[in-house]
Amino acid sequence: MSYDLNFWRYKKDVELNHQEVYEKACCDEESVDGLEALPIDKIVARVIETFLDWKRVDDESFEKEGRGAFQISTTSQMIRFDCYGMDGDDMNLMIDVMLEFDCQLYDPQVPKRYE
Repeated sequence: MSYDLNFWRYKKDVELNHQEVYEKACCDEESVDGLEALPIDKIVARVIETFLDWKRVDDESFEKEGRGAFQISTTSQMIRFDCYGMDGDDMNLMIDVMLEFDCQLYDPQVPKRYE
């Protein structure tokens, strides 16, 4: 089963339609007015540090026997984790890392942004 977790940060006093931001920024990988640029290199480094015991398949993909796999997609404004067969505790680690960078989760499966 796959599950995607999506993160971005709004500029101060900006509120947009979360589903539209998800579609444009996370699916189409287009720039969205009202979103801040994220420190992508620092975020990815933190994810790598958090999942250090996972095998790095390539620059964007990680897997661990019996724990599943995930792939990271980024633009300057968003980061998306496509998770495959992962346990909720591991996905919560991703959410925790992103909260360190003041980025809240948008879960398109629900659909809901957790602020």
